Amino acid sequence: MSAFRPLRPGSRSRVKATRALFIAHGAERTPEGRSLRLLREWLSPMQREQFVRKGYFEAIGSASGKPYRVHLGRSANVCVLDEKGHPKEGLCFMPVGDLPIGDVMLAQKIALETDENEVNEVARKFTTSTFHFRTA
Repeated sequence: MSAFRPLRPGSRSRVKATRALFIAHGAERTPEGRSLRLLREWLSPMQREQFVRKGYFEAIGSASGKPYRVHLGRSANVCVLDEKGHPKEGLCFMPVGDLPIGDVMLAQKIALETDENEVNEVARKFTTSTFHFRTA
């Protein structure tokens, strides 16, 4: 028996709205909320808008100039985008330690934008067909 249930029709929009509200405001007195606030402060205006609206933001790799998409999450939440902006390959990498989600995502952003080659050396790669990335 599974602990997960499928979403009822119409509940996807509520889940999306709840996610956007938490991203935009967070529970500011919690470690998670403070980490998301710090992440938002480090995002460019365009990245911040993407993150609030879509639950992810895009970063440009420092060495190759490739676009990456960082989804809300701690692991297996980064993907390389193809020339059409579709997920091509997934990357799993994160900093050491039990960090709040915003801190993990900020570390991923900084790593991609400053030391992309190191990220590609340590990241575990996976095909995006084995994992569903949100595209909208």
